[in-house]
Amino acid sequence: MENPKLIDKLDGALPREGRTLLRAVLRGAAALDNIRAFLVGGPVRDLLLARPLLDLDIAVEGDAIALARAVAREAGAKLAKTTAFGTAAVHLGPFVLDLVTARSETYARPGALPKVQPATIDADLLRRDFTCNAVALELNGPSRGKVRDPVGGVQDIHATHVRVLHDRSFQDDATRIIRAVRYETRLAFRLEERTHDLLRRDLPYLDTISGTRVRQELARTFAEPEPWRTLTRMQELGVLAAVHPSLRFTDAQSAAFQRWAEASGSPVAAWPLLAWETPPREIAAVITRLSLPRKASAAVEAVPALRKLEPRLAKKLRPSQVHELLAPFPPEAVAALSFAASSPSVRQTVAAFVATRQVRPLLRGDDAVALGVTQGPEVGEVLRRLRVAKLDGVAKTRADEERLVKQYLAR
Repeated sequence: MENPKLIDKLDGALPREGRTLLRAVLRGAAALDNIRAFLVGGPVRDLLLARPLLDLDIAVEGDAIALARAVAREAGAKLAKTTAFGTAAVHLGPFVLDLVTARSETYARPGALPKVQPATIDADLLRRDFTCNAVALELNGPSRGKVRDPVGGVQDIHATHVRVLHDRSFQDDATRIIRAVRYETRLAFRLEERTHDLLRRDLPYLDTISGTRVRQELARTFAEPEPWRTLTRMQELGVLAAVHPSLRFTDAQSAAFQRWAEASGSPVAAWPLLAWETPPREIAAVITRLSLPRKASAAVEAVPALRKLEPRLAKKLRPSQVHELLAPFPPEAVAALSFAASSPSVRQTVAAFVATRQVRPLLRGDDAVALGVTQGPEVGEVLRRLRVAKLDGVAKTRADEERLVKQYLAR
């Protein structure tokens, strides 16, 4: 498809930093020998859909690292990383330009990382996950502005279809199962009928993917604008159960994720929310399957105990009593409870605890000793009592705290 105006449209769709990097790419490609540069994948798809462009992915026939260095010099940008596979990232402010040497991929077995070698742009497009991402826009040379579309990706973009390139795609790399659902919900696309059937057929191949890679795909899902929609669709298709049989995603979890997203909650808190309906006996197995790091593991481990606390938290408690119940738990787990508790009043109680978790008395140990408290364990007891008084609104000022210390000594 010839459309020279697409490059002008691309330039106009980018933020300032993106335009600077794009123009540096065009100048660098013109200055270097044997370089052909192509905008590829998601940015081409989003350009055709008139969606915002948040990054640039450039495939290069030739030396991608040399082009990356030229771009960084030209734009005054940071060359963040290069790899032995001929890939590089250039950062200008918040904007990221990824450059990769056009390559082909072969898989030794299902779930294995691919073996790569340099190739033409058409071969590079044929290695991609879905037809909507297997499109490229030529940025330089005699065919500048031409859309390369070897598998009908443009048609599928306009038809809002997510379609795999071949029948073994999900078997080669089952992380594509999670990505397919992400594209469905992010783009308001639908799985093409054959792709839907292949995804359901190949769900068991998720077992060939390491816990780390599955966790990374789920973390990318949490970073979507509306992750609960993707997780709901994953539940419908059986994807979560294929990751681990005890994982599920209910309407209540969907509402909790919405509250989490609205509050810009901690990314770590998303893991206990995902595991909220997991039976306690399966918690350890889920943590192992997802290879969760330390903080996330601790937060997920706390879920059963926190759920048991909900009836007690529903009663009328003083703030200090709430602190006594919740302080032993990891902050991320308690934050998850503030989004996932079934009772609005419990959510409010827990949210109030989260907001005051770091409250401390104004007096310190030395102050207590100066007022006559004996050095040693008694200082700790006095400070504990002052914190309780501060939480419960009994001590609001330094003078209030000093008065309470004197009353304690008098008794």
